[in-house]
Amino acid sequence: MGKKEKKSKTAEQKARVAAKQVKKATQKEKKGKTKDVADSDAEDADLDAIRAEYERQQAQFLKITESSCEPPSARASATLIGSPTSRELLLFGGEYFNGALASFYNDLFVYLIDKDEWRKVTSPNSPLPRSGHAWSRSTAGDIYLFGGEFSSPKQGTFYHYNDFWKLDPASREWTRIESKKGPPARSGHRMTFFKGYIVLFGGFQDTSQQTKYLQDIWLYDTHNYMWYNPVLPPATQKPDPRSSFSMHPHNAGAIVYGGYSRVKATASAGKTKGGGQALRSVLKPVVHVDAWFLRITQPPTDAAPNTPPTIRWERRKKPVNSPFPSRAGATQVYHKGRGIAFGGVHDVEESEEGMESEFFDNLLAWNIERNRFFQLTLRRPRAAAKRQVDDRSNRKGKGRLDEEELLRNLATLEAKGTLETVDTMSEKVQDDSDTVVTKPMKQPLFTLPHPRFNAQLAVQDDVLYIFGGTFEHGDREYTFDEMWAIDLGKLDGVQEIYKRELDNWQGSEHGSDVSASEDDEQSADDDDDVDEENAGVPLPTVEPQHDTDVNVTAISEILDDAGGDTPVVNPEDTRPHPRPFESLREFFTRTSTPWQDIILEKMRSGDPSISHSIKEVRKFAFDQAETMWWDCREEITALEDEQEAAGIGDIVSIADRSHDAGAGARRR
Repeated sequence: MGKKEKKSKTAEQKARVAAKQVKKATQKEKKGKTKDVADSDAEDADLDAIRAEYERQQAQFLKITESSCEPPSARASATLIGSPTSRELLLFGGEYFNGALASFYNDLFVYLIDKDEWRKVTSPNSPLPRSGHAWSRSTAGDIYLFGGEFSSPKQGTFYHYNDFWKLDPASREWTRIESKKGPPARSGHRMTFFKGYIVLFGGFQDTSQQTKYLQDIWLYDTHNYMWYNPVLPPATQKPDPRSSFSMHPHNAGAIVYGGYSRVKATASAGKTKGGGQALRSVLKPVVHVDAWFLRITQPPTDAAPNTPPTIRWERRKKPVNSPFPSRAGATQVYHKGRGIAFGGVHDVEESEEGMESEFFDNLLAWNIERNRFFQLTLRRPRAAAKRQVDDRSNRKGKGRLDEEELLRNLATLEAKGTLETVDTMSEKVQDDSDTVVTKPMKQPLFTLPHPRFNAQLAVQDDVLYIFGGTFEHGDREYTFDEMWAIDLGKLDGVQEIYKRELDNWQGSEHGSDVSASEDDEQSADDDDDVDEENAGVPLPTVEPQHDTDVNVTAISEILDDAGGDTPVVNPEDTRPHPRPFESLREFFTRTSTPWQDIILEKMRSGDPSISHSIKEVRKFAFDQAETMWWDCREEITALEDEQEAAGIGDIVSIADRSHDAGAGARRR
């Protein structure tokens, strides 16, 4: 959203992480032109004094405490991650801008998924308030955090962190890692993990004089506690400087996609007195849509101690079915070889003075190996198909009952009971069921959350969690105060974790008025989603964006040479593939033997990476089956939708029914 004012250097100086930060900078630009001398002096706050006061307040905590609390307040540019050790989500930091003042946080919140409960952690030793930082889990189960930014309340001065922290997700204990040589201060960067390393790339530095985007690579050795900054030859290709990109782990390094930056360009500045064309230097926003593979090669076993790994950038082809138009703030989270993206914003600059933006609510999956985007669509639960009860269904039902009984027995044994107490425990649960107060189950929604950008995403146990995000209308900025959950395996609706009304905006109201008819229409559309008793700031009506050029393709389609690195299905691939309407458990039950045969064949061929124990063979076979099931998920979902539209239910192979052929076998 551009502001109808004269331009100044402030918008260039305050260029931030993505389109949100760029527009916010222009808001401060307009506001700064009307300040008097006293207000200007107040902007020049002493950030060192402010940070020292935070340290003093934090030192008053004598130990790590954890207590139940309400969900976190609205905030942007925080970090959300699934705990590597338990069914929990961890949220840290962030900022909130109400149009007049900015607040920064260093709260650590824990969301207990099974209990639907939030807890707040206080510690005498935790990072200071910040936003725009990055963190990543490690292969050992710890979480590492680096950098971020902090500013004065009126955002007149900025500070970038270069501190490095480790969080134990089980004990909630923070440890600051001191090192002689490490990455310079920054924010808007990204981190991921590779074997025993933490990989850091990109970001930007805002000095209030200029914004510098970065393209350096840093590797932290979690075993030797050292930072490495590999230097590439001058002629080596590498990604352009950027921030706010997506970075995912890979078994041979890391993957980078997209991002945002501002590059120097020339623009017309009118005509000179002599009639010539005057030019001026500007910073032009660039939304990157390229993909890169960072290949990391570990040093040989006989190398000298502290030998750094070697790296090489490899540019990938443009992903097939890339979202169109290109968009910033479409954050991604890694899940089973895919990058799951939601939302985003596309800015259309109409003139030198104004800018219009289009916001999206698309849920996308980027298959990293195939280098292809798929659109994920919510699906209403299927009606149970009516089947004739035969011997096969009876056996399946009996097997299910046996499995449930086994799970109950195991639960009893874990509770140090005996098998004889199973029945009495079940009766006790039934007797006490009327007195237990449980939270009412919220009905799932079948529309995706409101369009937004820079939402915080995390995945835990195949469930996507969407926290916060930002939407803009006119000069008004909405920071969403809510969290949603979507099962990526079923896609059977959106579950509300919590949702609160938006706080009032304290900034300019130019261009943000919404007509009464629009409000009435929005209220009518969202009767199920909005609590009218807690009237807050109304969101403008926005049509859901479903016109993206992302198309779901059938499983038999082959990628053309214009994009994509591998075909959807390799004709020579003889590995088992999932069928429509087949769960992961059913797929592995059906194909367990073929997968184990594949592993045993590798063992016979002398592959040292395969364990020789039966237990490890079965585990590795399941890992391979799970990878295949998720790798084909989008195409299988498309086939399921096509078959449901044609009235076809579950598919059962004739081979699976050979033991129960009946009259058909007698006719052969």
